[in-house]
Amino acid sequence: MNPHNSIRRIFFVSLLSGITPISSNAGLNDRLLGNDDNHWPAFLGSCASKQTDASKLPLEWNKTDRIAWKRTLVGHGQSSPVVWGDTAFVTTVDGPNKESFHIVAIDVKTGEQKWSHTVKNSYPVKNSYYVSRSAPTPVVDANQVVVFFESGDTIALDHDGQVLWSRNLGQDYGPFIAEFGLGASPCQNESHVFLLLEHDGPSGLIALDKKSGKTDWKSDRTSRRSWSSPALLNIEGSEQIVVSSAGSVDGYSAVDGKLLWTLTGVGGNTGVTPIDNGDGSFLIGASGGRGGENAELAKKSNGLVKVTRDGDNWVAKLVWTNDRLSTSWASPISHNGYGYWLNTTGALFCVDLTNGQTVFSQRIKQSCWATPIAVGDRIYFFGKEGLVSVIAAGPEFKVLAENELFDPDQLPPETTQLGEETTEERRRASAMFSKPTVYGVAVSGNQFLARIGNQVICVRP
Repeated sequence: MNPHNSIRRIFFVSLLSGITPISSNAGLNDRLLGNDDNHWPAFLGSCASKQTDASKLPLEWNKTDRIAWKRTLVGHGQSSPVVWGDTAFVTTVDGPNKESFHIVAIDVKTGEQKWSHTVKNSYPVKNSYYVSRSAPTPVVDANQVVVFFESGDTIALDHDGQVLWSRNLGQDYGPFIAEFGLGASPCQNESHVFLLLEHDGPSGLIALDKKSGKTDWKSDRTSRRSWSSPALLNIEGSEQIVVSSAGSVDGYSAVDGKLLWTLTGVGGNTGVTPIDNGDGSFLIGASGGRGGENAELAKKSNGLVKVTRDGDNWVAKLVWTNDRLSTSWASPISHNGYGYWLNTTGALFCVDLTNGQTVFSQRIKQSCWATPIAVGDRIYFFGKEGLVSVIAAGPEFKVLAENELFDPDQLPPETTQLGEETTEERRRASAMFSKPTVYGVAVSGNQFLARIGNQVICVRP
């Protein structure tokens, strides 16, 4: 694997946020998981309701107009915000050796901090642009927020910031051997949090009981370098955890962790999350890599997968692929019969989801690390460097607005100054990743919450 490509992936996979339409899994407890527009309870908004009213959200703004508030954070984080009602939860890491992790609760209306909780890092490592920094996104429900840090430190707190339980998964299942850190965010149902632990050592998928934090099941996986997050999908009435990762796409039973099906013959799928398209189908994405090491397999790995039941067995197949498609750091999205793929140069491809044929290919001004947000007749692309492009949803490419989210020269300074890297390769990586980056976006009611390393920005009408 090209090391430069690996470096980049750890930063985008764990930070992607904000896709709609969102999986509305049958059987999930709406009260617990928040099936309304004011909740964004997990990575990519998983298990939240589908936003449909674009008129509630701002279309045009500039660096000052319609910016409701900005909240500066201690440390730096690459996770996305999650939201429950009037509270947003974000995570950071601070210290020259990542000594402390922080969980911060923010009042969505005012941007004021409600509370913060600090977790001592059980496995300190050098704080570096080269390694993930508080990358996994938390999950939240009506009772608690559960946070997983790349050290393996895992903690559940109630909405007032009181600790319910905590564990060190690095001690139980590690240590985690990961040159660039861990990046996969958890997914959840009403009873469990599901964590993908992939690294150079013994890896696996685990289910933690939300009430106690104990492991109810663990499925072993082969060691691999991948940072894609799992997705919980409902397939023919069966809750399945789907993992697209480094050469395979796999489906597990959410009940007992049994491997139900495997799709091989794919590659370059070390970054983006499987995206629900309904009726047992979902989108997968892949990239050829910075050095093109995965180019040939990646051409066969951007498309639509469908899973069906055959008696007591499950069968997964690629319905179609399109060799023109490639992912950036953002996952492809499915919206109103069309799929959208954005590559690393900002080239946007719209495809017909029935057959994978290209509808249009155009270029927007910035590529994205955050997954786009599709709502009603609009698609919002939160560009890596802060330019938000809004295009019309559907088969005709039309730019509706271009908005500036922040002024790079006016962002608050970082609280931890990182040391000089020891090799030329790492110095080049540091220069690339030291610039302000929009890592992820959440939607709550009529507003966007955009995450930059040490700041959350709220945009509302």
